[in-house]
Amino acid sequence: MRILFEMDKKDYIPNGSVFSRPSARAIIIKDGKIAMVYSKKYNYYKFPGGGIEADECMEDALIREVLEETGLCVVKSSIQEYGQVHRVQKGTKEDIFIQDNYYFLCCVKEDLEQQKLDTYEAEEGFTLEFLKPQFAIDVNRKTVLDDFRQIILEREALVLELLIQEGYFGGK
Repeated sequence: MRILFEMDKKDYIPNGSVFSRPSARAIIIKDGKIAMVYSKKYNYYKFPGGGIEADECMEDALIREVLEETGLCVVKSSIQEYGQVHRVQKGTKEDIFIQDNYYFLCCVKEDLEQQKLDTYEAEEGFTLEFLKPQFAIDVNRKTVLDDFRQIILEREALVLELLIQEGYFGGK
């Protein structure tokens, strides 16, 4: 999978303890809009998706996470690699947090199922929205969170900008 970009805050202790958490994220485009998960509590947008469990392949994690966070059912045969973002920063528990985020273009079925949110996702008020990508970029760049989560907002904005530049929303 191609590397889209790397984000290394260099705010950690070199050679410290490491926690690695790979994730799979969905790029779902419909009628010129992108499917994003909105946090009502913190006012930001993220791509649907999340952590890949030890016993899962990336595609299965993608399908599970999208269904849990949004209620959308990914069509497995539609999944195509888009790119990877490598993130490194000071962890909240370990010295170094490493996350490889794997982004996939995919289609979803028309029917919407019930969300199955984790406790923190429910507390944040995760909701599915289809919106113009520039709106999500603008919101994420105006929202200020703690150091650990701020990088997530910029990561999502940068991926959205790449999608726009590469013509996924018309133009170019």
